[in-house]
Amino acid sequence: MKYTTETIVLAVGAFLALLGAAFAQDKLFGAHMWVLFFVLLAGTVFMIRRISFAPARVAASSDDGGYFDEVVKYGVIATVFWGVVGFLVGVVVALQLAFPDLNIEPWLNFGRTRPLHTSAVIFAFGGNALIATSFYVVQRTSRARLFGGNLGWFVFWGYQLFIVMAATGYLLGITQGREYAEPEWYVDLWLTVVWVAYLVAFLGTIMTRKEPHIYVANWFFLSFIVTVAMLHIVNNLAIPVSFLGVKSYSAFSGVQDALTHWWYGHNAVGFFLTAGFLGMMYYFIPKQVNRPVYSYRLSIIHFWALIFMYIWAGPHHL
Repeated sequence: MKYTTETIVLAVGAFLALLGAAFAQDKLFGAHMWVLFFVLLAGTVFMIRRISFAPARVAASSDDGGYFDEVVKYGVIATVFWGVVGFLVGVVVALQLAFPDLNIEPWLNFGRTRPLHTSAVIFAFGGNALIATSFYVVQRTSRARLFGGNLGWFVFWGYQLFIVMAATGYLLGITQGREYAEPEWYVDLWLTVVWVAYLVAFLGTIMTRKEPHIYVANWFFLSFIVTVAMLHIVNNLAIPVSFLGVKSYSAFSGVQDALTHWWYGHNAVGFFLTAGFLGMMYYFIPKQVNRPVYSYRLSIIHFWALIFMYIWAGPHHL
C-alpha cells in the first residue's frame, strides 16, 4: 500500500503532539503542541486520502526514471507563497511603526511581528528557494537522480513544518531572544533532523554522480549546507528547563554568548544568503545567457576565498 508508512508516522506524530499538549508544563508549550497536533492531523488526513490499495505493480510511480523534479516544483510554489507572506508581514510591521494603534496585543504587536517578518523572508522564502534550486542544480550537474528516494519529500515537508512551528512560536511569544535564531529548543532539534536529511540527499547525489567533475555551484551549495548546520547547532546549544516546556537556557553566558550568537548571525548571512545564492547564480546565469563561466579558475578562487575569510568575521555586529 502506497504512502502507508508516511501516514503512520504522521499519525504517531499527531498523537505524541496531543500527549505533549495534555502534559505540558506551561501554557505556551501546550498551545504550541496544539498547533503541531492540528498540522500533523491535517497531514494524516491528506495522506490517508492518497493511500492506494492497488497491487504494487499498478500503484508504482511513473516517475521512476530521470530527475526527481516534483519536489522542486513544490519548492518553487512554497518559495513564492512564503515570499508573499513574508513581504506582506513586512508591510504590516512598517504600518505598525507609522500607526501604533495597529499593534494588537498580545499576539500581533511589533515585538512579535518584526522577527516574524525577518525570519519569513530569510528562512521561509530564501530557504525554500535554496532547497528547491540546490535539488534542481545538483541533479543536472551530476547527471544523477536525487539521492534517497522520498528523502527529498521529507526535507521539503519537514522544512515547512519547521516554518509553521517557528512562525506560530513568534506570535505566541515563544523565543530564545536570539536574533535570527528565535525558535526554542524543540523546534531547533526538529530543524537539525531535517537539515541532516538535506545534507544526506544533496551529498548522496554528488557521491552517486555520473559526471566526473563537481561543478562549482555544488561546492557553494554544499558549503552553505554544512556551515549552516554547524552554526545552527553551536549557537543553539541549550539546556531545557523541562522536556514538556518551552523555556531553555543557553550553554553560553555573558560575552561568550554574545560572541557565539553574532558569529552565527554574521555567517547566517554569509552562508545562507551569500554562499547558497552564489551557487544558484553560478548555474542559472550561465544558463540564461547561454555562455560558460568566464573563468572557471576564478570561480574556484572565489569559492575558497569566501570560505576562508567570511566565517571568521562576526563580532563587528556587536
